[in-house]
Amino acid sequence: MTSRTGFFVLSGVLLMVALICVGEGVQLVATGKPLGIGIGICAFVIPVIGVWFLRQTVRFGRASERLARELEAEGGLPVDELKRSTGGRIDRASADAVFARRQAEAEAAPGDWRVWFRLAVAYADAGDTPRARKTMQHAIRLHSTEPARSNA
Repeated sequence: MTSRTGFFVLSGVLLMVALICVGEGVQLVATGKPLGIGIGICAFVIPVIGVWFLRQTVRFGRASERLARELEAEGGLPVDELKRSTGGRIDRASADAVFARRQAEAEAAPGDWRVWFRLAVAYADAGDTPRARKTMQHAIRLHSTEPARSNA
């Protein structure tokens, strides 16, 4: 199963669970008992949080795909130069070397979203997903402010 398919399956499950939570919340509130009403209200809040998280994830995915397409059109996507084991695992020393180079590029051009995008890919290749996501969010912010900076 591809990650995109998995995402859609899990999104569907999340939405189904959200509908079930809302239905249960309605039944709990209808009991008229204070405890039932309190738990019922909580049952309304939980799906809101889940749907908000899903929305943020979709927005992040679309924005990072948009940056990847733009970078690909410019010919600036990072080339996969990592050494791999026979099983396909990325060699840690190779990932560290690429990461060091990408980090130096980001430090040299801190306002360029392209180098931050490539640094995010290097973080992901090194297995540091939280930093990869944070770095990609930084690249997205830089990209969204780029036109304003070029018009000034």
